[in-house]
Amino acid sequence: MSSLNKVQLIGRLGKDPEIKYTNDNVPVAKFSLATTEIYKDKSGQKQENTEWHNIVCWRSLAEIAEKYLTKGKQVYIEGKIKSRSWDDKDGVKRYITEIVADNFIMLDKRESSEQHTESSTQKSFETPPVENTSVPEDDLPF
Repeated sequence: MSSLNKVQLIGRLGKDPEIKYTNDNVPVAKFSLATTEIYKDKSGQKQENTEWHNIVCWRSLAEIAEKYLTKGKQVYIEGKIKSRSWDDKDGVKRYITEIVADNFIMLDKRESSEQHTESSTQKSFETPPVENTSVPEDDLPF
């Protein structure tokens, strides 16, 4: 095996997905996801550490995310880490690290008006492994 870039996260959405379209009319959805680690420190006090992740969904997965995901919902995300950079309007080089989602599973229970024979939602959405040509491949800054 030459290398592996795989991320698995379970967390809660920090905001509703925002969808935009590229010049080629390809949908892209972005949202934040919070994962929280709970532990006890040396003195036995409970501590929480929340990490925020930038999630990006492409194509049909973006449209599904916009339709079904909302702020506060718990979701399992599977994807890969991508780092990119750009020059802002003042010419300052900016960097961001994102999780490009390959699929997700909604983990929250269904709303009472949507209840069927299942007690929880576990819809899985996958996109075919298509190389994303819309995001520039920049050299990492380190």
